[in-house]
Amino acid sequence: MFLCGCSKNLVDTEMCIGLFKKEKFNIVQNSEDADIIVVNTCGFIEPAKQEAIDTILEMAELKKTGKCKYLIAMGCLVQRYREDLEKMLPEVDLFISIDDYKNIWLKICELIGRKPEVSSQNTLEYEDRIISTGDKTAYLKIAEGCSNNCTYCAIPYIRGKYISRPFEKIIDEAKRLKKSGIEEIIVIAQDTTKYGLDLYNKKRLPELLQEISNIGFKWVRFLYSYPEDITDELIEVVKKNDNICKYFDIPIQHYSNSVLKRMNRKSNQEQLDNLLEKLRKEIPNVILRTSLIVGFPGETEEDFFELYEFVNRAKFEKLGVFKYSKEDGTPASRLKEQIHFKTKQKRLNSIMSLEQQISKIKLEEKIGNSYEVLIDGITDDNKYYIGRSYMDIPNEDGVVYIPKTKNGLVGKFVNCKITDSLGYDLVGKLD
Repeated sequence: MFLCGCSKNLVDTEMCIGLFKKEKFNIVQNSEDADIIVVNTCGFIEPAKQEAIDTILEMAELKKTGKCKYLIAMGCLVQRYREDLEKMLPEVDLFISIDDYKNIWLKICELIGRKPEVSSQNTLEYEDRIISTGDKTAYLKIAEGCSNNCTYCAIPYIRGKYISRPFEKIIDEAKRLKKSGIEEIIVIAQDTTKYGLDLYNKKRLPELLQEISNIGFKWVRFLYSYPEDITDELIEVVKKNDNICKYFDIPIQHYSNSVLKRMNRKSNQEQLDNLLEKLRKEIPNVILRTSLIVGFPGETEEDFFELYEFVNRAKFEKLGVFKYSKEDGTPASRLKEQIHFKTKQKRLNSIMSLEQQISKIKLEEKIGNSYEVLIDGITDDNKYYIGRSYMDIPNEDGVVYIPKTKNGLVGKFVNCKITDSLGYDLVGKLD
């Protein structure tokens, strides 16, 4: 049984599942049926850390009943706080930090008293991945770590500097995924737009996307693209390839120039305005998503007003807001002008209330239009299919509900006419 965090962590989890399966273990879906439970933890921001700890404690309860023999924790939280976790969570039998992944199987075998096979691969390998995101969708990780050094972010301390995977290995994995039946490929990294800079001394995301597009996937997506590196070449690749979704997830984080500077972000107001204008102009019906941080140290009412007005003008189709989280060891954590949590929450609520209004208008504009939709599942009452159009990434955006008038459509692409909107979701009917 495996539990995991973000999409980058998910790929690590899938490799770990593949390693267990290669060693003849059965993978179960229900934690109560598991002899070994592995929790792949997130350590990015405080809520994610708490969720990871709560999950570990929940799984530890199964050990008390004797249903689970071994509890293992791995991933980002372990990488960052291993010594503290070992003291705090004695229920965990083995902590595996990211630095330990090269010998992960030796450590697991030592725990469970099993002699590793001579031919056993001790580390996590992309070739061993067992896709856990359905029959049609898979993530494709193209890099580890991050070298942007934003002052609020702990990723460089957890995952290290940005390291691109070799171009050929990524393409080989994409071809394997296509051969296995995958039709939606989601290219991921902490910053996809920096791909290749460390390895080839130039940014190669446009070239990489073109090669992946040529393999023949129905949908190709990429997350996340930093505003300063969205080049004309990248825009042109997205524009000219029908199977690359017209969707940009651009983590802008703020709009105030003073806040952006303290965050060590590389963009400014003029660049952001020009970029959004260009994307809307060059790519009709493009979907723009961003993430924002409110309550960054020193954020004044004027700074927040600039951000609010920017959101009101930009009218992002998709938007997520986070309250600034004071992360140990980051430069921003040492800034004196920390914002009170009530002010952070008030500002978050204000932005989300605005975005809710924007989203409502944007979705209502879709009524009457027809879209191709990938059916991911069925509602619990078995009355509706749950699907996504090119406008929605899994587990982040809204969905499309379609009355279940036909059977056997899960995992298939269907044509759907939008008939209604529900907050952040749409309702449609089969064309």
